[in-house]
Amino acid sequence: MIISIKNDDGVVNFDINSIEDEQKRNEANVMVNKVGNLSVVIEALDFASRTHRANLEELLKGCPESQVEENADESVEDSEDS
Repeated sequence: MIISIKNDDGVVNFDINSIEDEQKRNEANVMVNKVGNLSVVIEALDFASRTHRANLEELLKGCPESQVEENADESVEDSEDS
């Protein structure tokens, strides 16, 4: 299996199947699987987050009484307290 690692120096390609030490080859395969699984989870969480934000925005648009008008003085005071 050939994988590409992108870092500050550019892209470097590695062939995991060429690793002679079986333990290191297995460890590399496990790490590749973990990185792949984490990438899927990150993508799913991003999708879910964007969906919930959009649903919240639509819900709040339907409730005009919940909208708060901010004037410039209040927002400056709030940011100074933080």
